[in-house]
Amino acid sequence: IPYHKPPRAVESMKLGFNLGRLARAARPSSAARYFGRRMSTSTAAVFVDKNTRVICQGFTGKQGTFHSEQAIAYGTKMVGGVTPKKGGTMHPTLNLPVYNTVAEAKAETGCNASVIYIPPPFAAAGIMEAIENEIELVVCITEGIPQKDMVRVKAALKSQSATRLIGPNCPGIIKPGECKIGIMPGYIHQPGKIGIVSRSGTLTYEAVHQTTATGLGQSTCVGIGGDPFNGTNFVDCIDKFLKDPQTEGIIMIGEIGGSAEEEAAEYIAKHNTMNKPVVGFIAGVPPSSPLSLFHFLVPLFIPVFRSRAPCCVQSLHKAMFYLCHKRALLILTSLPQCFYRLVTLTMAFTNLSLTLAKVTAPPGRRMGHAGAIISGGKGGAPEKIAALEAAGIKVSKSPATIGALMLESMKEAGLA
Repeated sequence: IPYHKPPRAVESMKLGFNLGRLARAARPSSAARYFGRRMSTSTAAVFVDKNTRVICQGFTGKQGTFHSEQAIAYGTKMVGGVTPKKGGTMHPTLNLPVYNTVAEAKAETGCNASVIYIPPPFAAAGIMEAIENEIELVVCITEGIPQKDMVRVKAALKSQSATRLIGPNCPGIIKPGECKIGIMPGYIHQPGKIGIVSRSGTLTYEAVHQTTATGLGQSTCVGIGGDPFNGTNFVDCIDKFLKDPQTEGIIMIGEIGGSAEEEAAEYIAKHNTMNKPVVGFIAGVPPSSPLSLFHFLVPLFIPVFRSRAPCCVQSLHKAMFYLCHKRALLILTSLPQCFYRLVTLTMAFTNLSLTLAKVTAPPGRRMGHAGAIISGGKGGAPEKIAALEAAGIKVSKSPATIGALMLESMKEAGLA
């Protein structure tokens, strides 16, 4: 169902609604007034805690239903949701109230957070509705929101101070053992002392899994999203982590594009007065092994190969397909010697190219996220890594070593 902005009271009266019923609906109940007073100021050190009361916008949709169910199972205080034209009913499987508007939901439940699972064309309107009703924390999971819509949302956020937006295009936020708002798998998290902030969802899960495996656990994990216009950045989260007594170490996962990582590095250098260990990782740097380099750079050379040597490209594509097949070993032994030499030569060439030029992702090409793009000579991985290291942040060369490097840093600081 398309997400429509709720009509104003005047428009509702024109439609012939009963004035008395409208007045009663707009008047908060005694329970709502109690919750409104109780939750008017968040007690969370880093955005959420066990007292956070959450509603879902897009509540009765497939994604809203599934992830709300997961959040409830985790222990999150889900208190209801919003789906226009379905207000006044109960969710068919979750047994929670459904409201037509965020205003109604806030008045009746005393919610102070909202998670948005609304399709991209209508998600910005959902964010704006939450901002207008001063929901303290809005977490937008939706990917693919038009950037022109997000520009308007960004302007609205800057014009007020009551609402914080996390996302869009993010996994959400979780305080292990207390509150889960988003799509992250809850079981990999463990209450602990590492604060994690990341532009990448899957790399967040990787860092979480590794810190759980090392016994460090997590205090709060925030996925700020990979879009160029987001509501919360690295500095916002790091400021909270530095002030949070539960957070003893910080993991920051960035990627190419923009200048958020450089700004965070500068902030850490100035404000990390307690010398909390910080570990960083920048996605977008090709790994150093020849085989990995081959897989990374071959797609970049395909247009050249296609124009100059079509037969080589066809052979290359077929070989890569066969190598992934169940009979890879058998087919490998039957490959012509000339093709083997071509692969070897290409691997050597790509390794040499990276060594000489220190290649990062190519400028002007979006690498996954909408915000992961190098433009204007800025946003490259080498510059980001240099900024992090200059601020005293240990930078992991591989996502597989983030947890180990964090544990090493914590031991050096006498915190593990």
